[in-house]
Amino acid sequence: MIELKRLAVGYHGTPLLEDVDLIFPRGCVTVLLGPNGCGKSTLLKTMLGLIPPLSGQVLYDGRPISDLSGGEIARRAAYMAQSHAIPNIVARRMVLHGRFPYLSFPRRYRKGDYEAVDRALQSAGGLELANRPMAELSGGQRQKIYLAMALAQETETILMDEPTTWLDIRHQLEVMRTARALAKTGRAVGLVSHELCLSMRTAHRVAVLAEGRLLLAASPEEVFRQGVLDRAFGVKVCRVEASGGWQYFCE
Repeated sequence: MIELKRLAVGYHGTPLLEDVDLIFPRGCVTVLLGPNGCGKSTLLKTMLGLIPPLSGQVLYDGRPISDLSGGEIARRAAYMAQSHAIPNIVARRMVLHGRFPYLSFPRRYRKGDYEAVDRALQSAGGLELANRPMAELSGGQRQKIYLAMALAQETETILMDEPTTWLDIRHQLEVMRTARALAKTGRAVGLVSHELCLSMRTAHRVAVLAEGRLLLAASPEEVFRQGVLDRAFGVKVCRVEASGGWQYFCE
């Protein structure tokens, strides 16, 4: 479990977010929602040790992140970044990069590494893309491969920054179903999203970030009841009851 205690994040000493207290429990999909530029992606990067915190703590199962090496962090938390360079390799080779935290130099892949890659490709819906060059894939297809690369790390925590970017609605739903399936196995899943209505429909917990702080972290029901999204985004969030549960929309 990753826990944030009075965490302040930002750049060059200027905070984007301050006094953030938040946990990412196992068995739960936690979605970070908030307007553009509020610090969602910066918070995720700070949690992974990619950016130093301005103050406060990031704890991995009670241990400060400063006590962990880069390799230890990578074996505990996988990260799907918002954007990637497009290397001149096939998709399966790209997904193999997710196994790096478990390899020593020189890197020699084992049977178990290839098996982990195929499991990850299957879970991400990208197995049929395995032998295609990355440069030939569409934006949505590449997203599947980047998701598979994160899954191939087989960590207890998976953090994703805008994983539904470039995806059509069917594949957006698939990503969220994958996130819930991962949580069901006991993993902690955290993701940044701008898909407000989809996130409210499928997340276990929603953390709303705005005004330089965490406004509320609670169930979608509680977030809706308190009207926090209206305040954060300046819109009216509404919902109707449908056969599959509450459907959210904005006015």
